Amino acid sequence: MTPKTVLVVDDDPRIHQLLAAVLATTAWQMESAFDGDQGLARVEARPYDLVLTDIRMPGLDGLELMRRIRQLRPETKVIVMTGDSTTSDVIRSLRDQAFAYFSKPFSAATLRDMLAKAAKSPSEEGDIEVLSATPEWIGLRVRCRVDVADRVLQFLRELKMDLPEKQREEIAMAFKEMLMNAIEHGGRLDPAKRIYVSYVRTSRAILYHIRDPGSGFSLEDLPHAAISNPPEAPTEHLERREELGMRPGGFGILLVRNLVDELIYNEKGNEVILIRYLQEDREAS
Repeated sequence: MTPKTVLVVDDDPRIHQLLAAVLATTAWQMESAFDGDQGLARVEARPYDLVLTDIRMPGLDGLELMRRIRQLRPETKVIVMTGDSTTSDVIRSLRDQAFAYFSKPFSAATLRDMLAKAAKSPSEEGDIEVLSATPEWIGLRVRCRVDVADRVLQFLRELKMDLPEKQREEIAMAFKEMLMNAIEHGGRLDPAKRIYVSYVRTSRAILYHIRDPGSGFSLEDLPHAAISNPPEAPTEHLERREELGMRPGGFGILLVRNLVDELIYNEKGNEVILIRYLQEDREAS
């Protein structure tokens, strides 16, 4: 197999040293550039499979570098990293088709995982299409693939939510569970299909809305899910899943109900809203 090539663009030499250590255990071959202009010159000179760029650098900043790369080498994936993240940076990175977005510091394991996804993901546009992009309302049209769901989650994790870390993780877990349900059950893992996702931030709450292309379901008719178990038989659904040849699990909806303040399905069962109230409203209720 031909080794994958990555260009790291950052004005901090310590970042290059750190990433070189991380990438040493992978199949990626790393080259370095220490500002945006130098990075652009390297991309003009040769193609890379991936560019990993900081945002704030002397001269050409990372977001403008990404835009230029998209024009020059649309097949090259770009991961954005920054030590000073803003919601506007996240939104612009989404609009300009960044593969992923990370705030510094990030863990080596998280980066390796995203690099593995970048190596396997097809070089095609439209995995994540931006339909609305304001700090209060972000709307996305998402290709029905598991790896794309992980990328969407990473972008939304970077938004400023004014929630304690534990609550941020809880709502992230809940959102991922519902998005995976939409992709697996509603979209049938068909990359030709799309899931619609919205993040809405009000003065009192954070809402996620997910709509899949499936035929829906009824919460009253889910014998293979833990939510349908009677109190005296909390694992009854596992037997039903085994009979149907389904993988172990089925705790998703029950789990999510314990992680958010409200979970609301539409009548058809192919749209769901997750609501998490901000701290003062949760205490008032």
